[in-house]
Amino acid sequence: MTRASARHILVNSEEQCNALKQEIENGRDFAEAAKQHSTCPSGRQGGDLGSFGPGQMVPEFDTVVFNGELNQVHGPVKTQFGYHLLEVTSRS
Repeated sequence: MTRASARHILVNSEEQCNALKQEIENGRDFAEAAKQHSTCPSGRQGGDLGSFGPGQMVPEFDTVVFNGELNQVHGPVKTQFGYHLLEVTSRS
């Protein structure tokens, strides 16, 4: 079964998500941005979601995590929880 590891940052607005994405693309550390801005409890761990398989996260996550480029910041990804930046750290 395919498994992936990822981290994310959850915020309330698309504007904030886009601003954080630009900061990260310009060199800001993803984990530090997650610790400072993410509204998800995983933010305390730098946004780390651990390892999971298809169907364990919301469908919008699965699409990015199991199809997107590794080690690249994806988003904004809108879910019922808000707007996410996602970084897929591994896939096997």
